[in-house]
Amino acid sequence: MTESIDTLHQQMKAAAAAMDFETASRLRDRIALLRDGASAGEAASADTSGLTRQQPGRMGLGTSRQRVEPPEGWTPPPKPDLMVGRKR
Repeated sequence: MTESIDTLHQQMKAAAAAMDFETASRLRDRIALLRDGASAGEAASADTSGLTRQQPGRMGLGTSRQRVEPPEGWTPPPKPDLMVGRKR
């Protein structure tokens, strides 16, 4: 299996050097499937077009905070007046 991963890695580098990034990304995904335990046949026949990679700043990559999207039409409340209720 390591020979297969090595050959796929070389093919991926060659495809990237030839500016064929779609082929390189498909080969990268096949390598990832092989490393995760898929057989060579399963990795070759797998449809990886729907796979998405995690983005920096999302859960699990460098931060534990989610980016929360407010509902459509929501406006933030007005800021409080700091001078109200103040005694001198």
